[in-house]
Amino acid sequence: MIVVAGEALIDLVPQGPGALAALKPALGGGPYNTAIALGRLGSPTAFSSRVSYDAFGEALLAGLRQADVDVLDVQRGPEPTTLAVATLDANGSATYSFYVDGTADRLFSMPAALPAETEAVSFGTCSLVLEPGASAYEELMRSASARGVFTLLDPNIRAGLIPDADAYRERFRSWLPCVSLLKLSEEDALWLGGTPRELLDAGPSAVVITQGGDGLAAFTRDGTVYPVPGEKVDVVDTIGAGDTVNAALLHGLSTRGALSAEGMAGLGREGWVELLRFAARAAAITCSRAGAEPPYASELGGL
Repeated sequence: MIVVAGEALIDLVPQGPGALAALKPALGGGPYNTAIALGRLGSPTAFSSRVSYDAFGEALLAGLRQADVDVLDVQRGPEPTTLAVATLDANGSATYSFYVDGTADRLFSMPAALPAETEAVSFGTCSLVLEPGASAYEELMRSASARGVFTLLDPNIRAGLIPDADAYRERFRSWLPCVSLLKLSEEDALWLGGTPRELLDAGPSAVVITQGGDGLAAFTRDGTVYPVPGEKVDVVDTIGAGDTVNAALLHGLSTRGALSAEGMAGLGREGWVELLRFAARAAAITCSRAGAEPPYASELGGL
């Protein structure tokens, strides 16, 4: 079982150019998209979050169930669902404005336990910024790591939600000893600072950095870099692409029995390149359609 911990929200996606374009609601949130993508790839997946009882919350849970994601341990609350208003540039890249005050997902509390069969936990995005839930997710990360559970972290920076950038960067660095695999976009890596070598020295066994259409690269403890080009595709938008990469990496490592420091170290060039190409292919499919619509296993072929 792979557990994905973090927010579920509604993306309001523009249906045309301009500030007053019609907005279409879509199920979203970085961790939510990762959970959906994992379920579609066929990995046994559970979602750890807090979701509203409102109509949006019910739709979010229905989407998880449709992807065969376990929602038994999802916390519920009467507060409204978080909203994220997307703005797309000419290349389909999305930026967001958030409506988060008093919403259900930020009131997440530390669960009593993870499912007994948990082999990995994925963390990221708004859930690690918005208190009081952020501290609960941080506690869950530290607890899972202390028990030897594989952890993936994708900070997926939303700078508009971070009131003190330096304080967040310091907090981010404090998480690194608890992180098995760190995934960053190129933009996030620049915002957070530090070279891949410095990040690896702080704790993770591998760092994967995505570069949009230019592909992605894995940096490993032994100093090796494994670059892979992006897949060519007509981009509709990039919503959910990074989240799909997270899911593809976790799924691929799980199928190889490599959800551990030793497992990743044993992949070698052939294993890393095959895994990264699979992730690039999955992300390209997501970029080829509107909103966060990650692919099913049947669309990707084998690893």
